[in-house]
Amino acid sequence: MPPPARRRPRAQRSYGWYLLPMGLLFGVVVLGPFLANVAFSLFRWRGGRAPMRFAGVDNYVQLLADAEFWQAFQNSVFMIVAITVVPTALGLLLAAVLFDYLGKTFGPAAISVLRGCYYLPQILPIAVAGFIWAWILATDDGALNAVLGALGIEASPDWLGSPQLAILAVMLMLIWLQIGYPTVIFMAALERVDPELYEAAELDGAGWWSRFVLITVPQIRPEVFVVVLTATVAALKVFAPILILTGGGPEGSTVVPSYYAYRNFFELSQVGYGSTIATVMSLVIFVVAAALLHWQRRTDQGATP
Repeated sequence: MPPPARRRPRAQRSYGWYLLPMGLLFGVVVLGPFLANVAFSLFRWRGGRAPMRFAGVDNYVQLLADAEFWQAFQNSVFMIVAITVVPTALGLLLAAVLFDYLGKTFGPAAISVLRGCYYLPQILPIAVAGFIWAWILATDDGALNAVLGALGIEASPDWLGSPQLAILAVMLMLIWLQIGYPTVIFMAALERVDPELYEAAELDGAGWWSRFVLITVPQIRPEVFVVVLTATVAALKVFAPILILTGGGPEGSTVVPSYYAYRNFFELSQVGYGSTIATVMSLVIFVVAAALLHWQRRTDQGATP
């Protein structure tokens, strides 16, 4: 006769109930809509009370041959550069300069003011930021062209009306919006770095750049991974700046996948095809996030002695 199974302690048996609210919210807010979106992507549907015709994978086959979608997907690379690559690199340098030089020279109060100024674009409503940059980039009376004219550059580029320049103008706005986020995160991370490391390196004759590369960056690597992961996901989902600043134009040069899905959903009444775009981009975001987390885990294991 087998021995009776031991009952788990009451605390262990009840621990799972704490996860139940989170699981329910995840199912209602994330999993349920995602599964519904996948289901819609298998139909031809114009929304509302229009009939739904089962299409199988036809929407996905159409998407693979859709040149406009691939142009939008290519623009996502520019968004990653503007939201992840450039702000992360500049944020590292700004945080190190503020922490090493300006903080020691002007004190923590001045640094707090500068840090708040850098972070201010993050807390602005995106509509306000969009209208500000629409004025800055205006062709006739925009601030940027006025500055160029004051410098003797007579040409007035059509920043938002040129297919070649519009994507660069959007990237400029996104860099301005994003720069404060990594700067604040990295400055907080530098607070936990042992100052004796810098003192020892300085006594050994290491310059500022050597200390930055060999001490600062390795010591705050976990925060760098967090910023890269969250900013990359945000770049793949960017929508509002495109809607407000360019509306995907001119000539579709600034369309991104999220805006392309929105246009198919609401402007072209192709709900099934819009769901297909949203489903594919959700899977892309999941794969990218999983790859970054795997890279972080391997890097951390390699750095562990």
